[in-house]
Amino acid sequence: MIMVMVNIVKMNITIRIMIIKDLFIGIGAFFVAHVLTFYQLNGQFLKSTSWFRDNTVTVAAAGIILSFFYIWGTKYAVQGMGGLLWPARFIGFGVGMIIYAIMVNYHFSEGINNKTWVSLALALILICIQVLWKTK
Repeated sequence: MIMVMVNIVKMNITIRIMIIKDLFIGIGAFFVAHVLTFYQLNGQFLKSTSWFRDNTVTVAAAGIILSFFYIWGTKYAVQGMGGLLWPARFIGFGVGMIIYAIMVNYHFSEGINNKTWVSLALALILICIQVLWKTK
């Protein structure tokens, strides 16, 4: 009887580790997708290079590859959230907001004003609510 309980506890811990691993893989895929998408959409405004402006078709075609990162991000975030779709959507949105704010500040020196700080805080709160608030 004790061995059965120990095995159940071990299995539960293994499942939780797998779910957390999937969640982190999903967040990582969203991170890569949003960074690459930032360059795809905003590279045309970079003053340091004209490559994005001169290669519009290639940049647009890169969207096919980018789509895979969004698909993987969604797949693993949903698995990491126990099959729930809404949390995965909010996690992807929150990661995108944070990446965009950092990249715009870095490349275009657009400072982060109070409105943007509040928006970023709300994005982080959305991620935390979806990850930490258990409904099942």
